[in-house]
Amino acid sequence: MALIVLESASASPGVTATAVGLAVTWPRPVLLLDADPTGGSAIHAGYLRGMVPPADSLLDLALANRHGHLVEAISETSSPIEGTQVSLISGIRSHAQAPTLTGLWNPLAAALKSLERTGQDVIVDAGRLGLVGSAEPLMYAADLCLLTTRSDLVSLSGARSWAATLRDGFERTGGLSSLGVLMVGEGDPYSAREVRKVLQLPVTASLAWDPDAAAVFAKGAKAPKKFDSSPLVRSLRAAQTAITATVTANRADLTLQPVGSSR
Repeated sequence: MALIVLESASASPGVTATAVGLAVTWPRPVLLLDADPTGGSAIHAGYLRGMVPPADSLLDLALANRHGHLVEAISETSSPIEGTQVSLISGIRSHAQAPTLTGLWNPLAAALKSLERTGQDVIVDAGRLGLVGSAEPLMYAADLCLLTTRSDLVSLSGARSWAATLRDGFERTGGLSSLGVLMVGEGDPYSAREVRKVLQLPVTASLAWDPDAAAVFAKGAKAPKKFDSSPLVRSLRAAQTAITATVTANRADLTLQPVGSSR
């Protein structure tokens, strides 16, 4: 169906936990890509609790790209997460490796979008914006790019300038409708309407602030009672519906554009 990229403007708004939560509860097979230039394999250390050592990673994809077989390497590099429909491609282990990925992002964007014919969606944890080796080409190629932020004043202050930068970039590529906000903790204290006004971007979806449930995705914690009906899991499912509807609407609009117009 789609290539979906999540990124943040500041530290700890919940991008990795959100990406993992969306992937694990996704209704179809999904490829989860750790593209955070910070390094450290946060998904392995967190959700997988260090029990599954990282195998192949983005560095292997970069090498495959140099040898001209990137598409084939995606399936070879991904590892299934037991008990889910998720296949994971691990990120780099150190921020020092991030510059080696610069030449990978554009060809990888095209390769990932080609996975649609296999019935597989792609969710990318792009980490924090503005770092060396950031996966910006993936963001601009995405069917939906979601700036992930908390709803407090500190988070919104950091997100505001990046929202403007991303908005300008997507306007230049003709894909502004593919940019939105994923808000964590609506009403704590600001509403989706208020966040939309501050960031000048649509709030595509909101997730509940639910630390106990979030710890399952962020730290591999034991699932609390009634986890599947927890506020976070319910909001993840609602977010999936909103994401799918947005991508579908954008594609419908694209088919109506005159021949020769930009995306």
